[in-house]
Amino acid sequence: MSLLSLENISAFYGPSQALFDVSLKIADGQVLALMGRNGMGKTTTVKVICRMLRHRDGTALFDGHDLGTLPAHRAARLGIGLVPEGRRCFTNLTVFENLIAAARPGEWDFAAVTRLFPPLAERRDQLSASLSGGEQQMLAIARALMTNPRLLILDEATEGLAPVIRQEIWAAIARLKAETGMALLVIDKSIKELSAVADTAVILEKGQSVWHGSFSTLNADVTGKYLGV
Repeated sequence: MSLLSLENISAFYGPSQALFDVSLKIADGQVLALMGRNGMGKTTTVKVICRMLRHRDGTALFDGHDLGTLPAHRAARLGIGLVPEGRRCFTNLTVFENLIAAARPGEWDFAAVTRLFPPLAERRDQLSASLSGGEQQMLAIARALMTNPRLLILDEATEGLAPVIRQEIWAAIARLKAETGMALLVIDKSIKELSAVADTAVILEKGQSVWHGSFSTLNADVTGKYLGV
């Protein structure tokens, strides 16, 4: 059974329809790449999963629970962790305070997340506003991990980062896949890095699911049609 299943989801911002019959499935331990050009509905799909936007039609299930009946905080408690686009760290809190703000019991505690991202231990008592962009991204990922999710969603987690920091983030994603049973939904534009971690992919075009399958079958014709400039 799929951990997360979206079937024929439609969603609106006011009178404007943003999603049209979007479908995807993620199993425990699986990494799914959600892909598409800018403005095609990827972040809107994440909002539906995390219950920041209610869908109008279709079915959204997480571990057998109907997400359509739940507010955002209850969906999070089921085990959905989000690393939002733009990081959104609490700038007036320290690194440690950011990490414990939404922490839940489990294997991902302060010691575990700082083994994944050692710079956070060194900056434990610094305000997050004083961190570099790369360190803030590490903090955003670590904060989501501290909720001990079953599904971790990373929305453009390497966007705008220096190449060396991007590689650190991709290495952390690879470790999460190899060393945990956590499912991952990754939104990113880098096909090369995604190919090293993603099992499956779904491509959105104008709010619709236009391609899905094993990442290894994603070819140049498909990427040129739906992901090219």
